[in-house]
Amino acid sequence: ASFALGFSLANAAFSPSRSPINLNHGLKARACLPRKDRLAQMVTDDKFLPSKQFGLQPPDLTLLAPAKINLFLRILGRREDGFHELASLFQTVSLFDTLDFWSSPADDSQPLYSMEVTDSSLCADLIPTDESNLVMKALHAFSERTSSKQRLHCRLHKEIPAEGGLGGGSSDAATALHAANRLAGFPLSEDELIKLAADLGSDVGFFLSGGTAYCTGRGELVDFRKPLEPCTIYLIKPKVGCSTPAVYGALGLEKGQQLSGLDPEALLKEFEEGSIYKATFINDLEPPAFQVVPLLREIKEDLEKLGFPAVMMSGSGSTIFCIGSPGADAPNNWQEELVAKYDVDIFEQASCSRLNNANLWYAEQPAETS
Repeated sequence: ASFALGFSLANAAFSPSRSPINLNHGLKARACLPRKDRLAQMVTDDKFLPSKQFGLQPPDLTLLAPAKINLFLRILGRREDGFHELASLFQTVSLFDTLDFWSSPADDSQPLYSMEVTDSSLCADLIPTDESNLVMKALHAFSERTSSKQRLHCRLHKEIPAEGGLGGGSSDAATALHAANRLAGFPLSEDELIKLAADLGSDVGFFLSGGTAYCTGRGELVDFRKPLEPCTIYLIKPKVGCSTPAVYGALGLEKGQQLSGLDPEALLKEFEEGSIYKATFINDLEPPAFQVVPLLREIKEDLEKLGFPAVMMSGSGSTIFCIGSPGADAPNNWQEELVAKYDVDIFEQASCSRLNNANLWYAEQPAETS
């Protein structure tokens, strides 16, 4: 079977295909340089980027790893094992990392898996390429589970900001699991991959869904849901990040303690049976996150004044997202004003989904046959 990358939504097309990364492929990509300098560098650099290990040899597989937001996030309590019990509706968003994969025959003298990071990745110098990276952990877990001797090398091009509540690392890990499984001929089912993903991190299994899922437990129990109505989503990411342990620490729940609030099943029904523009958006981690990073409250309040149908923080922060378009009274230059005031990055994106086909990944379509 052959497949083609070619996802189109809101007049945006993504088609990395099987050739080396073109540094112009995404104007939102940047390293830890001033944004205008990063963009200027990318616009003037039209060269293909060779792999540090494979040179100009094309990758065997190129996949896109989407970001996510939490349309609602209820923290139900803290379990005796120390984990927090949650109920959340997850949704993928069209802000992508790019992962290239090269496969090689078994060779006992070489490591089974390795990775590199593009120099133009967001904060490239801060991304580890050893066993501490979730991509490497995912490749290791797959190898252990299947006893596969196939050697895999991954090149990561990072565009999803870290410590933003957008799940970039988890998405990369899920993408690596799918890639390893696909290049090995799909020895594991989707359910088996999800179980494998649960051991890697609470959010990893979600990305193996179709892009919309109701997640419970500590996030590893994934209930696939039908795609919601498509919508524009603005992601506003301040320079400061949010430490997930710090946010949960500020929440302050003791083991065995419950947190009262709205029924998550009722919230889910609002999103699925009504309009996303009229549903109830709630995130129980907003108050503690605003305590840890007070600037986030100010940014959210300013965004709410613009008249968006919904404004909320994603996950444990620090990204604030807006659903739909600003109100009629919002100034045309609201983005420039927000950047000038808070030095934030703004990504105008959209909800996205994966085809109901376990052999395909996000942004992929079956290849046309003549």
